[in-house]
Amino acid sequence: MSFKIIVDSCCDLTAAQLIQQPFLRVPLTISLANEDIVDDDSFDQTHLLMLMRENQQPPKTACPSPAQYLDAFEAAQADDLYVVTLSALLSGSHNAAAQARAIWLEDHPGARVHVFNSCSAAAGEVAVALKLLELAGSGRDFNTVVSQTSRYITPMTTYFVLEDLDHLRKNGRLTGALALVTEALRIKLLMGATPEGEIKKVGQALSVKQALSRMVSLMAADPAHKGKLLSIVHCNNVERAFYVRDLARKSCQFRDILISDARGVTTVYANDGGLVVAF
Repeated sequence: MSFKIIVDSCCDLTAAQLIQQPFLRVPLTISLANEDIVDDDSFDQTHLLMLMRENQQPPKTACPSPAQYLDAFEAAQADDLYVVTLSALLSGSHNAAAQARAIWLEDHPGARVHVFNSCSAAAGEVAVALKLLELAGSGRDFNTVVSQTSRYITPMTTYFVLEDLDHLRKNGRLTGALALVTEALRIKLLMGATPEGEIKKVGQALSVKQALSRMVSLMAADPAHKGKLLSIVHCNNVERAFYVRDLARKSCQFRDILISDARGVTTVYANDGGLVVAF
C-alpha cells in the first residue's frame, strides 16, 4: 500500500527529508507589517526576523483552511494518508485537518485518513512524522500505524528555551505573568508541554546556557528517553543546537539526534535564538 504523511508547516522537517521522503507540507500564513508571508518553500527567515525586530506588534499566524488540506489529500494520490498537526490547543490547524478528513470521507467512502494531534509543535511534530515514516515505511497496515503512533504521542516530552516569551504572551499562548516575571527578574524559563499540548513552566535559570543544561539533565533522568530519537529545532542558532546535542550525547542514551532549522511558524514563537526539543 502506498502512503503519504501530510504535515502543517510548524513541522520543521529538513529540506532533504521533505524532498526525499513521502511528506507533503500544508503551510500556515504569517502576517506582520502589512505583509502576508506564506510558510512554504519561499519562506525567508532572515526577512521575518528583521520584520520582528523592527515592529512592536507581534506577528500573527493563520492556520491552513480545510480546502488546503483537501488539496493535499488530492495531490497525495496514496492509499493511506497520515496527517500531523500542531497541538489542537495552540492552533486551529488540527480542526481544519479534521474537517477536511470528514469532507474527504464523504466523497471517498472507505478511504484511510487519520489526523494526529501532535500535542506539541516544531520538534514534536518532527518526531511524530518520523515515527510515522518508520512504521508505515516498514509495511505495517494502516490501523497498526495509527495505534502505535498514537501510543508514541501520548508520553512524548517537549521542552523549549527562548530568549524571551513576549511573542508567546502577546499571541495568547501563555499567561502574561510568566513573561512579565522573566523580564523583571532577568531569568530564563525552561518551558514544556502538558500531555494535552498546553504550554507549562518546567524550571528557570539565570542564563540560556544554564536553562539548556537543566533541560538535558531532566532528559537524562527520564528513563523513557532511552533508545528514542531526540528532535532538536533551533531558530537561527545552530551553535546552541550543537551545544544541546553534545550534552545529550554525553549524558543520555538516545538512539539518534536530529537537528532542524525553524521554519516560519516556529520562528514566530521561538524568536531569534530559541530552541525546541522533543523525544
